[in-house]
Amino acid sequence: MSDSHDFDALTRYAKSFTGLTPEREACLVEISAQLKPMLGTVTDEFYARLSKIPETAPYLEGRLETLKKSHLAWIESLFTGPFDVSCTELMYKVGDIHVKVNLPVEFMAGAMSMINNELISLVINEFSDDKEKMTLVLSSINSITSFSLFVMQQSYQESTVAEELDKFLKISGMSRVLFTNLANAYES
Repeated sequence: MSDSHDFDALTRYAKSFTGLTPEREACLVEISAQLKPMLGTVTDEFYARLSKIPETAPYLEGRLETLKKSHLAWIESLFTGPFDVSCTELMYKVGDIHVKVNLPVEFMAGAMSMINNELISLVINEFSDDKEKMTLVLSSINSITSFSLFVMQQSYQESTVAEELDKFLKISGMSRVLFTNLANAYES
């Protein structure tokens, strides 16, 4: 992860695509106490489903309980915030870690779909008596999970490019300074 990354700009950019508005952020915080006791079930169901996919087995083996703890902490943070630069930095780091463990990029989108499906069921059970509230809650959850995925994918892409550049520099024997100078000359 680059220390010079503009996380303020990335936060604004991600929010512009995902509709994570102050109203939706407030909604998430408002419902957090009501949903928090049930989020462990979302995590358990998520990992139960992942465990049934043969391609995910190597990423889960021997790490399931640790992953569940991290996942539960993350999913709880979706309802407590803050929904600011610190959230963006955390999601960026998660994307970077996914590159380091060679997690296929499609796993992130597929996993977020599974998580959303579990959260949708939970929300329908909790808020079906108030359609307007349920709609706001569902759109708020969609915004925060989409925000998380957006930032993770941005990080994943940038981290992948950085890893490939490092490999190229190592193979070619070219220094980063020389590469940067050549790239800057090409842009001119």
